[in-house]
Amino acid sequence: MGFFERYLTLWVTLCIVAGTTLGHQFPAAFAQLGSIEWAQVNLPVALLIWVMIVPMLMKIDFGALRQVGQHWRGIGTTLFINWAVKPFSMALLGWFFLRHVFAPWLPADQVDSYIAGLILLAAAPCTAMVFVWSNLCRGDAAFTLSQVALNDAIMVVAFAPLVALLLGISSITVPWATLAISVGLYIVVPVVIATLLRAWLMRSGGQARLDVWLAKLGPLSLAALLLMLVLLFGFQGEQILAQPLIIAMLAVPILIQVYFNSGLAYLLNRQLRVTHSVAGPSALIGASNFFELAVATAVSVFGIHSGATLATIVGVLIEVPVMLSVVHIVNRSRGWYERPQVGGA
Repeated sequence: MGFFERYLTLWVTLCIVAGTTLGHQFPAAFAQLGSIEWAQVNLPVALLIWVMIVPMLMKIDFGALRQVGQHWRGIGTTLFINWAVKPFSMALLGWFFLRHVFAPWLPADQVDSYIAGLILLAAAPCTAMVFVWSNLCRGDAAFTLSQVALNDAIMVVAFAPLVALLLGISSITVPWATLAISVGLYIVVPVVIATLLRAWLMRSGGQARLDVWLAKLGPLSLAALLLMLVLLFGFQGEQILAQPLIIAMLAVPILIQVYFNSGLAYLLNRQLRVTHSVAGPSALIGASNFFELAVATAVSVFGIHSGATLATIVGVLIEVPVMLSVVHIVNRSRGWYERPQVGGA
């Protein structure tokens, strides 16, 4: 890992503080940036997300889907958590905490929007940061690559219907046109661009040339992530400083779902006798969120200053430190995980 990746938590924290401070001090400037839209899509945010995601997607060889059979138990576990457990558990947690436990302290007109943001956050499995988490827990690179490739292929067709289903269950109106535009802009288009660029580089210079370009684009991708954080927290700066209690309440279901889903994936993999190098990234992929897509979709569907966008930004706020804690747990528990089970071989 490079210097910036090693201290990612620090850079993320500094950008969050900078964005929140700037947004509070210069609300008019951020309001102007927030008004630069096309079809309800904020163009500065969209551009930064493309710059951030495309280099990361270029690492994915969709040909790796051929390797799925080699790790079928780990991949099956992760798919089960990603698509059958995590989105629904988040919808349930959002309903329980925001409509009931915390309802007296939340603005009633924003509860639906907050729940929508939580659903958007949980409905797409992480793509970009998974490679970092897998590397930190000494995960199997082939498994991680094939799992991410498979998740991205599923996400292209499943994200919008799943979100619509869960928003419908939560009695929230689904703006289908805007949701479709978001899926096209933030999933389909980046995947197509990254796939074409990867194919061109592989044809013209092979893996060596691809590696050179990935090394060049990596810092640009990270810079786009950090600048996007400054922008997003700038847009929400006044709300964050004015509503610290709401931020804390929104963080509760997010924290619970991360630890619940990572723990469930980890235990299921152990029960299936999956190797630790597969179980580690499986647990991390199962728990982490594609927050870039969640934020972009929330901005497009509900608006920059909506409760949904605030909820997804809370996800950004805690994603890195919480996932690092999961990495720590996975690494520290390796001895227990590899200990022979009662009745096992």
